Amino acid sequence: MGSRPALPRPYDLPASGREGAELRRLIQAFIRISGLLAGDETPCGHPLAVSQAHALMALLEAARAAERVTQRDLGRALGIDKSNVARLCRKMEGAGHLVQTRSEDDGRARLLSLTAHGRRLAKNIDRSSRDRFLGLMTAIPRRSRAGVLSSLACLNQALASAGPPEKHPGARQKSIDIDGSRG
Repeated sequence: MGSRPALPRPYDLPASGREGAELRRLIQAFIRISGLLAGDETPCGHPLAVSQAHALMALLEAARAAERVTQRDLGRALGIDKSNVARLCRKMEGAGHLVQTRSEDDGRARLLSLTAHGRRLAKNIDRSSRDRFLGLMTAIPRRSRAGVLSSLACLNQALASAGPPEKHPGARQKSIDIDGSRG
């Protein structure tokens, strides 16, 4: 018997334009319904920009693990560039949420640590976020929960492997800071 040609794995098959459009529609609906576009409030109800809330939770997690965090580390964790993370840190420092110090090992690096106020706020946000997601998971029928989690994990993996979006030549590039102001 001759060998059969290898069949493509299901994820190697190209998606249809209709599938791409439906994914786009569903993700846009998710972003809008979840409150991610509200620049001055987190989806769990805190009067704070989403980027600041995520930074606080990342810094809290690092503090719990006794890890030192630089601006560069925070930028990587949040998926934002150097200038945006610097502005975010200045804003958070001004609000009394964190302290920045120069690293003794590398004078260019800025080490970040939560203030007592920042730690309390981060804990409150973390608790509210956990409660919000527990409520969301409870609203999903039990038989669908594993599929939802698996689908989100698959989507995250696809996003990570796709890399950053391509820059479109000829489009006017005006940066918009993470807080919505123009840079």
